[in-house]
Amino acid sequence: MTSLSSSFDDEQYQDHILQGVSRTFALTIPQLPESLRRVIGNAYLLCRITDTIEDDSALTIEQTKQLSHMFSEVVCGTASAEDFAQQLYPLLSGHTIPEEHDLIKNTPAVIRITHSFNPTQRNALERCVRIMAQGMADYQETESLEGLKDLSAMNQYCYYVAGVVGEMLTELFCDYSEEINSQKPTLMKLSVSFGQGLQMTNILKDIWDDRKRGVCWLPKDIFLKNGFNLTDLQPGMSDTNFQAGLAELLGVAKGHLQDALLYTSLIPPQEKGIRRFCLWAIGMAVLTLNKINQHRDFSEGTQVKISRRSVRATIATTSLFVSQDWILKLLFKLTSSKLPEVAIHEDTYLRDKTNNQ
Repeated sequence: MTSLSSSFDDEQYQDHILQGVSRTFALTIPQLPESLRRVIGNAYLLCRITDTIEDDSALTIEQTKQLSHMFSEVVCGTASAEDFAQQLYPLLSGHTIPEEHDLIKNTPAVIRITHSFNPTQRNALERCVRIMAQGMADYQETESLEGLKDLSAMNQYCYYVAGVVGEMLTELFCDYSEEINSQKPTLMKLSVSFGQGLQMTNILKDIWDDRKRGVCWLPKDIFLKNGFNLTDLQPGMSDTNFQAGLAELLGVAKGHLQDALLYTSLIPPQEKGIRRFCLWAIGMAVLTLNKINQHRDFSEGTQVKISRRSVRATIATTSLFVSQDWILKLLFKLTSSKLPEVAIHEDTYLRDKTNNQ
C-alpha cells in the first residue's frame, strides 16, 4: 500500500486532501484564525474517516463496529494508524469516492498531526470521534426504509453525527480565546442545536439519495401524525400528507438554525474568521431549506442543490455584515420568512448522557 505522504509532508497532505473530500469545508476552514485552521482541518478529516467506515455498504455491521472502535483507539494513541489503514483500505468499495480511499490509505499522516496538538485539543477530538463512532455504528443496525421511530430518535442520530461536532468545535474555540470561553455554558448548549440544524438540512436534502441505498433517517411519528406512512414514500410524489410532515421538519430545522445564529452572535465581533466559518454554513443551510420548501415534490438531491451564484452571494453578504448582529438577524428573518414556524422544545437538546462521557 503506497502513500501520498511520501511526496507530501503531513501538513501539505492535510491541506491537499481537504480540497478533495469537502468543497464546503475547504472553503470555510481557511477563514479561521491560523492557530485554529490546522486543528479544525484535522478534526474534519477524523470525522470524515469515521463517516467513511459507517457509509461503505461493503462492510458488515460487525466490521463497521470493529473498525469504528479501532479508529477511536487510533485517535487516542492506543492502536496503530498503519494497522488500521491496512485493515480498512482493501475492504472499501466503489461506493466510497476515490478521495476517501486516499484518505484512508493516508490515515497515519492525519494521525501524526492529531497527536501533535495540546491536551485540551486532543481531548476534544478524541471525545468527538469516540461518541460519533459508537453512535453511528449503533444506528447502522437500525437502518431501513421505514424511518426512525420518532423525532427523539432523529435528534439522537443528529447528535451523534453533528451535535457532538458542534461541541468539539466549541471546545476548540474556547481553548483558543478566553473571551469565547466566558460564554462556554451557553455556547455548548447551542452548539448541539447548531449541529442538528445543519444535519437536518442534509437529511432533508438527501432523502432520495439515502433511499437508493436502503436508508431513511426521517422520523415516522411526524409523518404518521400527518397521515402518511414512510414505507409508501416514492420519488416525486405530491402526497399532501407527506408534504405536511416535511413542512414540520423544515420548521424544526429552521428553529435550530436560529439557534445557530444566536451561537454566532456570542462569538466576539472581532473574531471575524470564526464568525464567517459559522455564517457561511448557516446561510447555505437556509438557502437549501428554502429550495426544499419550494419543491416539496423533488425526486433527487440535485433539484434542491443551491447554485454557485447563491453560494457566492451568501459569502459576500455575510462577510460584509459579519460583525453586525442586528443586520445578520434581519437577513436571517428575510431569507427564512417563507419557511414554516415550529417551536423547538427543551428536550430537543437532550441526549443519552451515558454516551457522552
